[in-house]
Amino acid sequence: MKNVIYVLLIALLTMSCAVVRPGEAAMKQRFGDLENKVTTEGTIWFNPFTTRVVKESIQTNNLELLLSLPSKEGLSVASEISILYQLEKDKVPSILKEIGPNYPSVITNVFRSAAADVCSQFFAKDMHSGRRADIEEEIKVRMDGNLREQGIVIEAVLLKSIQLPAGLSRSIEQKLQAEQDAMRMEFVLQTERLEAQRKIIEAEGTRDSQKILAEGLTPSIIKIRSIDAFRELAKSNNSKVIITDGKTPYLISGEESMSQQ
Repeated sequence: MKNVIYVLLIALLTMSCAVVRPGEAAMKQRFGDLENKVTTEGTIWFNPFTTRVVKESIQTNNLELLLSLPSKEGLSVASEISILYQLEKDKVPSILKEIGPNYPSVITNVFRSAAADVCSQFFAKDMHSGRRADIEEEIKVRMDGNLREQGIVIEAVLLKSIQLPAGLSRSIEQKLQAEQDAMRMEFVLQTERLEAQRKIIEAEGTRDSQKILAEGLTPSIIKIRSIDAFRELAKSNNSKVIITDGKTPYLISGEESMSQQ
């Protein structure tokens, strides 16, 4: 009998205890009346016959949607959307009282309205280009303005897997290919221009050096260099024959003349 009583007591204690883990907000609901006191971590004791514990996540939650977004030109752009949101801890009771546990559907409806207003101001190609971040930020601002007062904080709106209409997608690809071809051709032309400039500079340098050399070889300098050359030849022990017209000497060494004989 005692064992049965112990078992019943243990079962009753277990039923009367709720563990609140990190990232959770817990409140007691007694006879349908939800308390405003919020517990975020620890243990809550309650009467299982009259009270239950309601828990909600206060971490960053991800709400994923698959919707068609309208564009400025009237096209429908299929997109996978992620809405990152968080519940304010102190406002969880009011969220459950005023909106109910199905608050994600309210977030979805607010997103549909905000996205329709924002996306209709942009062309479909903007959702697939660098302007996607602007669209995401503007939708987030509008949603946050509608939901923050109720305790739902919109942290980010992410447009993923944008699928443009087939015809528009081909047009964008062709345009990008044409731009890449134009950039490639511009690079080739720029390289050719630089190479042409290099050759011009090289030719001008050669011309200037030849001009300087020609201007420097005056008759007086040639005579002086010839005299210096004769002096060096005079130091040699080999026999030499010098033929000259009085202006330009031609030297034949003795060994060379003997070998020719």
